[in-house]
Amino acid sequence: MTFSFDRSAFRRVSLRSLLFNPASLTAATIAAVVALFVFDPPILDAIELNWFDLRFQARGPVAPQPRVVLAVIDEKSIAAEGRWPWPRSRMAELVDALSDDGAKVIGFDITFSEPDENSRLALVSRIERTVESLDIRDPKLVDFIRETRVDADTDQALAKALERSQAPIVLGYFFHMDRADAGQWLAKQEVEKLQVAIEGSKYPVVLLRDEQSATVPLLTAYAPQGNLPLFTRAAPSSGYFTIRSDPDGVIRSMPLVIRSGEDLYPPLSVLSAWHYLGKPQLAVRVGPTGVEGVQLGDRFIPTDELGQMLINYRGPPNMFTHYSVSDILAGRLKRGTFKDRIVLVGVTALGVYDIRATPFSPVFPGLEIHANAIDNLLAGDVMSRPQWSRAFDVLAIVALGVLIGFALPRMSAVGALVLTAASAGAYVAFAHWLFVSARVWLSIVYPVLALAGTYTALTVYRYLTEERERKKVKEAFKHYVSAEVIEDMLADPAHLRLGGDEKVLTVLFNDIVGFSTVSEQFPPTGVIGILSDYYTRMTEQVLANRGTLTNYIGDELMAIFGAPVAYADHAHCACKAALAMQDQRAALAAEFAKVGRPALRARTGINTGTMLVGNVGSTYRFAYTVLGDQVNLTSRLEQLNRTYGTEIMIGEHTAGLVADAFLLRDLDQVKVKGRAQALRIFELVGMAQAPLPPKQDRMLRMYAAALEAYRQRRWIDAMEMFRQCLVLWPGDGPSRLMSERCGSYLETPPPDDWDGAFAHQSK
Repeated sequence: MTFSFDRSAFRRVSLRSLLFNPASLTAATIAAVVALFVFDPPILDAIELNWFDLRFQARGPVAPQPRVVLAVIDEKSIAAEGRWPWPRSRMAELVDALSDDGAKVIGFDITFSEPDENSRLALVSRIERTVESLDIRDPKLVDFIRETRVDADTDQALAKALERSQAPIVLGYFFHMDRADAGQWLAKQEVEKLQVAIEGSKYPVVLLRDEQSATVPLLTAYAPQGNLPLFTRAAPSSGYFTIRSDPDGVIRSMPLVIRSGEDLYPPLSVLSAWHYLGKPQLAVRVGPTGVEGVQLGDRFIPTDELGQMLINYRGPPNMFTHYSVSDILAGRLKRGTFKDRIVLVGVTALGVYDIRATPFSPVFPGLEIHANAIDNLLAGDVMSRPQWSRAFDVLAIVALGVLIGFALPRMSAVGALVLTAASAGAYVAFAHWLFVSARVWLSIVYPVLALAGTYTALTVYRYLTEERERKKVKEAFKHYVSAEVIEDMLADPAHLRLGGDEKVLTVLFNDIVGFSTVSEQFPPTGVIGILSDYYTRMTEQVLANRGTLTNYIGDELMAIFGAPVAYADHAHCACKAALAMQDQRAALAAEFAKVGRPALRARTGINTGTMLVGNVGSTYRFAYTVLGDQVNLTSRLEQLNRTYGTEIMIGEHTAGLVADAFLLRDLDQVKVKGRAQALRIFELVGMAQAPLPPKQDRMLRMYAAALEAYRQRRWIDAMEMFRQCLVLWPGDGPSRLMSERCGSYLETPPPDDWDGAFAHQSK
């Protein structure tokens, strides 16, 4: 005995097994997720940012410290003082009021970059020129004009207020981050001139770890837009209030460092905190990968490599105390309200203020973002995403992927799903706990994606593997049982046992008329060909109408409707299949005629009732079929077609279920052999909505009337009407049979207790 060995087939199988198995799929999924983590595609970044926001919302509001308050130009202030912007003299009065009340720092989220439009200097100058032209030399008038000039210069009034304030003033300005933001092209000399105006507000110290640190990329502005020089000179400090949003428009961080020219500049929030703390050492730390953070005395504020600080938002709008500027100017507040406080001055009136989106709200005043940043700096509780967090994220991706990759092949489908969901929930809970307790931002999207990706890959692998096995089973059994039965067995192997269940089903028997004669006319191969073509067409209609073919018995076909897959309209499907089979026989007859084959006729019986369905046979061989009295009755109905000359006969239970959808003819009430109980039988004529030839329609109505007369023992009237049916529709088998029976009953009437049923003694 010799054996052959196909080395190429072995190599193909081995290679496929090596590449397509749970371990390799797990490794590939983890590698793909790590690659995505490194490249950080925008769509996944957007999802991660949304998770960041959800963590804030789940944490809820946190009360800020009382040392930061807001002096707001709100609707109440505008109603009292008039349209914004106001005369600078009113802002001077505000500075005086806050300073006199003991404010420790006053910061402006407002820029004074243009001369005051409300200034009356132009009018005073015009009056002065007019007086000179009229040669009026009154000393009192000259003194009055001089005094009025001083009062009319509102910009000068504000500058003086800034100079005399006991509280350090931090003026706000902003950067144009690019040329489009500036709205115009600026010459190099113009940009340099603007940079000179803010030069005094740059970081005093920049700490570089090495020479490479001097060339790291930073946020770089196109040009600054500062305050008027007289204000900049009068105020101790100026800080920018420029804020950058993430791609989705939400403000999650505050840039603590912006480069303009060769210098680095701090924001309004840093300088406000710096003055509040007594102006400790202020420096920027820059490493080889970018900005590391800002040193504020003994406080170190970590940032990302671009110098952006994650804001630890205290909550939705109005977490910080608001004071209307109109109340401050009118002196309606209690003395000492602003003592030792950082007072941020800004606009919150609707239609005027700077609207921003934050993790807590899509409508958030920009002024309150700076308040949150200052509170973070003073409390030392900023959010952070430290360098080690990236390594931790990669470790989480690998660990969670390996966990599912190891466990899932050893668990049931339900268990694997529960483990995956529980692992994802546990990691999300851990990341949220670290976010709240340690203010550390860990990625959630990528570790959960590793879980979901590994679970999906292995689930698909399991499905494909099981499907391959299912295909083997189907191939092995498809010649013996129907595809539906195979699916039922695969879904529930318990069905592969002897026995069954009682169910209400519909059964169809279809038998070829006179096939023995056909068999005599053709050789065996020809008979098999005819039978094969016929069964193919008929079976297609059974399957198309959700039937289950149980077997072929010679020239008879048997099908079940409503099992093994249960559905309510099984009777309807069976009747529809029977009519479709009738149409296919007509089409097949035309095809057979072209090749010299005889046209085939068939009888069909359909019945609905309770029967036993399942696997019947022995431990060596069994078949999926139905048993019971209702099945036997179906066979009788198929055979009664021969007596009545019909093609499709259905039982009364089936008729009761399909009467609305199909056209039925009430044929007779009979007693079949083996059953004592009488039953009504019906002919399935067609679909209810299908039109009939006028003569056939009249014949059917006449038959119904004749049958009613027959049941009332009016034999002469019934016989006459049955004969009229034959005139309308010659060859109608039921009419001929019933007419002959009426003649018989005229000669030998049935007994007085006759119930209208005719006893058929033959099968």
